[in-house]
Amino acid sequence: MAKVTRADLLAMKTQGKRIVVVTAYDWSAARLLDQAGVDVLLVGDSLGNVIQGHGSTLPVTVEHMIYHTACVTRARPAGLVVADLPFGTFQRGAAAALDASIRLVQEGGAEAVKIEGAGERLACIETVVRADIPVWGHLGLTPQSVHAFSGYRVQGKDEQSAARLLVQAREVEEAGASALVLECIPWELARQITAQAAIPTIGIGAGPHCDGQVLVFQDLLGFSDDFVPKFVKQYARLGDAITEAVQRYAEEVRQGTFPTLEQSYGAPGGRGKVKKSAGRP
Repeated sequence: MAKVTRADLLAMKTQGKRIVVVTAYDWSAARLLDQAGVDVLLVGDSLGNVIQGHGSTLPVTVEHMIYHTACVTRARPAGLVVADLPFGTFQRGAAAALDASIRLVQEGGAEAVKIEGAGERLACIETVVRADIPVWGHLGLTPQSVHAFSGYRVQGKDEQSAARLLVQAREVEEAGASALVLECIPWELARQITAQAAIPTIGIGAGPHCDGQVLVFQDLLGFSDDFVPKFVKQYARLGDAITEAVQRYAEEVRQGTFPTLEQSYGAPGGRGKVKKSAGRP
């Protein structure tokens, strides 16, 4: 699979081909997503929830994002790698947004960054784009604004807020964004934004009419069933499978049935050479 670029994504929108986006936070996940042919790997600040165990994305720092982005890009995926600018970057203005974006590209290997919101954020988008770094916008439920929204709530439900989002989507595109994530908005509003936009829209909880869809890696694969948002479809239940596998391993260790003599070095019929594999000590 050839390397996916922002021009490829624009062509996919024009041709009516749906764009597949999945979050990735490490090398092993990036390799699997690459083998599956995913178009875009989003290193989301959602790592604050699914990797770090926080209740929001707010504790995630630039250093965290650089570290996880670098882990993903070491897999050299064909998919475009987009990294979130975390809380406390673009909120400080265009200069801080540019500094964080440059670090994500230079140190993390990101090929684009994502900035939440519109309004004062438009200057940040323009500044980063002028530095030749592609920017994705993000409207609707923007998780970094959780306190301003008084929680995680569907946005654009009434006529006034829907009209405002339509205007903001146009402004984000005019500021130079090359794609736009639409999160947790009514499907009809997402359809209207997608129809008016010349850039690809990527939906999450925004219905079927966006140009592409994104899901969190752990949600898609069913790592947990503690809370499953309405818009998530679990394509596997790996959490159950992992728990069962580890329980079997623990049982065999405690019973003394693993490892067997044949799985021991130096034993008759046992392994004689150690193969150094990537990712192992």
